Amino acid sequence: MSRIGKHPIKVPAGVEVTIDGLSVSAKGKLGMLSVDLTDDVSIKREDDLIVVEPRESSKKAKTMWATSRSRIANIVTGVDTGFTKTLEITGVGYRAAVQGKDLVLNLGYSHEVRYPIPEGIKIACEKPTSVAISGADKQVVGQVASEIRAKRPPEPFKGKGVRYGNERILRKEGKKK
Repeated sequence: MSRIGKHPIKVPAGVEVTIDGLSVSAKGKLGMLSVDLTDDVSIKREDDLIVVEPRESSKKAKTMWATSRSRIANIVTGVDTGFTKTLEITGVGYRAAVQGKDLVLNLGYSHEVRYPIPEGIKIACEKPTSVAISGADKQVVGQVASEIRAKRPPEPFKGKGVRYGNERILRKEGKKK
């Protein structure tokens, strides 16, 4: 039995959820998101709860049960409160700033790196070494954070580079004489 799939999803006040066959859409203060699911699961609405159940007891149906429940929970949370990822920039002279619709990164290269900010994503730089990425779609927020981190991943000797806010870098010892 799925430990994740058996929990119903509570719909917060101010969020409208519509179930149309295998498509679920949610509309809230941060926008509208929808997700298409497989026919291995059934979705029911009971008052302010959404219940996801497998249609049969096959292995695929059980795995899609938890996946479908998580995807529905992510769109409901996304349109209500949104998701945020934080990136930390470490290194002498490494910094970030938002200029118009671009994120400008100075990462030790001979040129500055410009990253165009996608639609539906907000990027804020409270400090020059901290980047906060927020938006309604959890997948897009994670993808943008991953693409920015890939511009200069952290290296293990000095720890310089772009890392996630909660990421720990395993440090290596340098050469010995």
